[in-house]
Amino acid sequence: MNRSIRVLSLYEGFFAGGARILHTDLIAGLHNAGEQQHDVLSIASAVRRDSTVQHLRRDPRYVRLAASGVGVTSLGRTGGVEAPAPSTYTDRQLRMASNLVGRADVILSLKEQPLGLLLALRKRGLMPDRPVAACLHRSDPTHSGSALSWLSEAAASGLLTAEISCARSTSDAYQPYLSPATGRFVIGNGIDTDRFRPGTEGERAAMRRTLGVPPAAPVIVFAARFDLMKDPGLFLRSVALHSAQRPETHYLVCGAGMTRENDAFRALLDESGVTDATNLHALGIRDDMPEIYRIADIVALTSAFGEASPLCLLEGAASGATPVTTDVGDSALTVDGIGFVTTHEATAIAPTWTDVLARRPELRERSIAARARFGRDRMIAEYAAILRGLVDNRRAAA
Repeated sequence: MNRSIRVLSLYEGFFAGGARILHTDLIAGLHNAGEQQHDVLSIASAVRRDSTVQHLRRDPRYVRLAASGVGVTSLGRTGGVEAPAPSTYTDRQLRMASNLVGRADVILSLKEQPLGLLLALRKRGLMPDRPVAACLHRSDPTHSGSALSWLSEAAASGLLTAEISCARSTSDAYQPYLSPATGRFVIGNGIDTDRFRPGTEGERAAMRRTLGVPPAAPVIVFAARFDLMKDPGLFLRSVALHSAQRPETHYLVCGAGMTRENDAFRALLDESGVTDATNLHALGIRDDMPEIYRIADIVALTSAFGEASPLCLLEGAASGATPVTTDVGDSALTVDGIGFVTTHEATAIAPTWTDVLARRPELRERSIAARARFGRDRMIAEYAAILRGLVDNRRAAA
């Protein structure tokens, strides 16, 4: 086959989150390499999540894809916390989806939620015969709601050809819900190390001025959406303990719902013991995370469950920060040799932050020396090979 293969990615919607950031970077890289032609079908054009409404055309992931020449089509729905059930799609939406699927050689489902759309197509006799791979990014399938049953149904029926996990913990967690015939692959996450890099003195000074952070103040960054999985309460309790000992430290909280306009976030602030004297910057969704990571001394993760291979740890470390994380998913493996793993207790996290700040020059050099292992080129090449194999195998069996 001489022509480039055509790949359609299914998104539940466009909203802030590591899986969407990673997948967008992946398909933009594959598309720009010239051997594959990528398009996206988004089920929703706007999504209500994490106390925010996030619109497709304003989303940085959409902007990135459009700039890369990747076509994006939406079914025009409004998404929420739960993915739409197969029975809720209209005839018009199914015809539109069937047409797009039919133009592709292979389908990538970003996580398991969009599989409900493919099941709806199959029930109506509108699902073309195409290989389908689910790109999985969690280590706790039971928190996926009804979408987990859609994954199992798709695997049992043969609709799902393969799963591609971003971490070994993810692949192991999903294995019981798959058919023995389902192909299984693990491709570790990678990032754009040209974007996520240590800053120059001038860049760091400019960002500190922008955020109101003094030149020599320690900085701890928490990049996460406002969600139980991320356990923002644990992070804030750790801030309360740490700031009592290191009051000069500044804490930058970034992500959907991480603003004082969110009533639930304000309630957590009150419960945690964080006071007005604490240098806490609740920044919400940011489009300048590379610049923020460049001024970080520590990138913190306090997740309770669900993580696989968290991007924030890679992005922060590639920028020179030291990752400090709870032990969830492949986080411990991710920070091996450059960071620290703690228990899920503020009394363990706050002292670890203090120890890291005391060893900052040494630990910064460790992170910078490990940058080569974070790059995305390997990830893109491995995905390209798997997609080509799925298409070739289907054609050989036809």
